Amino acid sequence: MALKIHPTAVVQKGAELGVDVEIGPYSSLGPEVRIGDRTRIGAQVVIDGVATIGEDNSIVGQASLGGPPQDLSYKGENTRLEVGDRNTIREFVTVNRGTVKGGGVTRIGSDCLLMACCHVAHDCHLEDQVILGNNVLLAGHVFVGRRANVSGAAAAHHFVTIGAHAYVGGLTRMVQDVPPFMIVEGHPSRIRGVNKIGLQRSGFGNEEIERLSVAYRKIFRSKEPRKQAVDRLREGHVESQLVRELLDSLSRTEFGAKGRYRESLREEFQREGEKLIFAAPRREPPAAGIARPTGERSGAAP
Repeated sequence: MALKIHPTAVVQKGAELGVDVEIGPYSSLGPEVRIGDRTRIGAQVVIDGVATIGEDNSIVGQASLGGPPQDLSYKGENTRLEVGDRNTIREFVTVNRGTVKGGGVTRIGSDCLLMACCHVAHDCHLEDQVILGNNVLLAGHVFVGRRANVSGAAAAHHFVTIGAHAYVGGLTRMVQDVPPFMIVEGHPSRIRGVNKIGLQRSGFGNEEIERLSVAYRKIFRSKEPRKQAVDRLREGHVESQLVRELLDSLSRTEFGAKGRYRESLREEFQREGEKLIFAAPRREPPAAGIARPTGERSGAAP
């Protein structure tokens, strides 16, 4: 099908648009933006910088994607935003591109839902099927694991990891890593229990969830120090993959500074960013099936 670009939209020369893309009124796409097939962009959306948006995404009006990072170390480097497929990004969501010191790329996976007024800062990485409720705030370098669910107005400190299948309650303040599979809530946050409902919805069986619940009680509800409890569980034969993932996550958190594993990766992120931004070519060749608008302003395609 033909492109559908509203007459008031501005698509700058060099932008690449896939098949059956729709761009709504007064939206603006920069010259280094790439939009995948069948993606729908609503009214007054701004997509800027080196930004790649995958296929079948729905970006509702007034979102701003790929803007420069809110970081004083940023000096205009050619950092990036990468968004996967089938995401829904709602009103007034802001997602900044990366910084050199943070690896150079902000990444959002596929099948995610970012509700209204979320902020995803520079160098964040969201895996697949993540849900961010209204007004969730992620500071720079935050990692959110697959199928994590973060409720409204929760906020994560720089370099926090939110584990896979975790559930974070509304208004929660996260200054340390959130273990996978857990329910976390409060200001500051506290681990409240196993996210049983979320795990059931993800297809995990009752036996596997019960093994995780036993590990939770030994680690978080006994009087034994957490590190000793983790080490004691490791000494035994751990049959459950979920329990192994939980133990690995807790061990990484212990390794990181201030309860945040990703703090320990600062030098690695810096090396990755320098290699990506300063050594890599500026732009890959156009993908097959991508159309390049030829003018500063594009009207509705025939």
